[in-house]
Amino acid sequence: MRDHEDMSACSSIKLFLFMVPLVLISVFVCVNIGPKNQSSFLTTSSSTSTNLSPPPSLPPAPSPEIFPSLPPSSKVEFFQGDYNRTIRLNPINITTTSNNVTSTASSEVIQKRILSNLEKVEFELQKARAAIKASSIDDPVDDPDYVPLGPMYWNAKVFHRSYLEMEKQFKIFVYKEGEPPLFHDGPCKSIYSMEGSFIYEMETNTHFRTNNPDKAHAFYLPLSVVKMVRFVYDRNSRDFGPIRNTVRDYIELVSDRYPYWNRSIGADHFILSCHDWGPEASFSHPHLGQNSIRALCNANTSERFKPRKDVSIPEINLRTGSLTGLVGGPSPSSRPILAFFAGGVHGPVRPILLEHWENKDNDIRVHKYLPKGTSYSDMMRNSKFCICPSGYEVASPRIVEALYSGCVPVLINSGYVPPFSDVLNWKSFSVIVSVEEIPNLKTILTSISPRQYLRMYRRVLKVRRHFEVNSPAKRFDVFHMILHSIWVRRLNVRIREV
Repeated sequence: MRDHEDMSACSSIKLFLFMVPLVLISVFVCVNIGPKNQSSFLTTSSSTSTNLSPPPSLPPAPSPEIFPSLPPSSKVEFFQGDYNRTIRLNPINITTTSNNVTSTASSEVIQKRILSNLEKVEFELQKARAAIKASSIDDPVDDPDYVPLGPMYWNAKVFHRSYLEMEKQFKIFVYKEGEPPLFHDGPCKSIYSMEGSFIYEMETNTHFRTNNPDKAHAFYLPLSVVKMVRFVYDRNSRDFGPIRNTVRDYIELVSDRYPYWNRSIGADHFILSCHDWGPEASFSHPHLGQNSIRALCNANTSERFKPRKDVSIPEINLRTGSLTGLVGGPSPSSRPILAFFAGGVHGPVRPILLEHWENKDNDIRVHKYLPKGTSYSDMMRNSKFCICPSGYEVASPRIVEALYSGCVPVLINSGYVPPFSDVLNWKSFSVIVSVEEIPNLKTILTSISPRQYLRMYRRVLKVRRHFEVNSPAKRFDVFHMILHSIWVRRLNVRIREV
């Protein structure tokens, strides 16, 4: 009997000694995600946990740091950090408990299969995070097409590695539900051309698109706010309800047919909109606006744009649907005009600009209407700096038009997050002026030395490849840059089912 007790005690001790390392390893795997020093590209962040109550019936203004409501059984860990300046890989852990598991054998088999697929997807993302983190100390990577270099990038090596990991792994499932023109369609020859161009590329792209949703890292909701404004919105009634109902109904449709929206409460789903009403339309469903990745031209932080999860995309006016004749310009020595702007007077910024500078200085050419016979594109090509003030909304196609023309952009706005600012250091190739500094505009521009201006000019020529629209898309162009920004936001979310 004593021997039996001794054997039991020994077995217990062995079992304890065996389990302790496993527990420690499990804890390490769960918490040792971020880097160990704040100077690293991947900043460490503090985490907190909270249980959230069910969402209200109407979408409230989202908190800047808290993800919206999840089911009572869910747990969310928040990783705080500055997401405005560079790529951040601080995963948000979303753990959900399935509510449809029963005691039958068939249900258990299905649950294990779904869990295995999700674990595989998350394992691929974790490998990508590790590769991106290691890139800060690895040797440079050769690339036959383009190697990002220079101060235009917050961290060129990390961006390049992240981009290559995206090309190697990123898979997107495009929901097939919905009919044109509201879904799977969009404008390609207007100021809202990015909606149509992106939808077209996603519909025809075979590299990033997958038809198997179990292998997808992200899910695209192919709706067009521009088309909804045209075909659903009644301008006479000014009632936003039809657009709101259309978006809400679509979310409910895909969430009923597929398990993926409910699995993450929309955190691995994304929409893209270049219409001014895109932000408002996204809050037609509270989880879409607060959880999902929103790729928006109107990236205004005062209108609930959150750089930690949302994507700022460029507003590009493709009048003909292509870049023919839009890209190129003379050398700096052939640009006699210091700065140029011409455009309508709307919004809070432009009236101030025209009040101080309209027809008042030969170096600062500011016009409400161009003189008869004067070419707008020629004026941009003949100018060293192109003034890009916000209008009704913060985004302006002039920013990309300036880059295409080789003209250094002068950004004047409030609350605007420039496109791809998680990767691009806009201060290295543009001039950022506050609204209060408009009276001092000439002083600011003339204080830039010729040497510094030449640096900025050369950087403009290098970064404009990231804003070019190609059909079919080319590596590092605007389509791939948008995808990369979405990829980074997806890396910042970890989804688990238990």
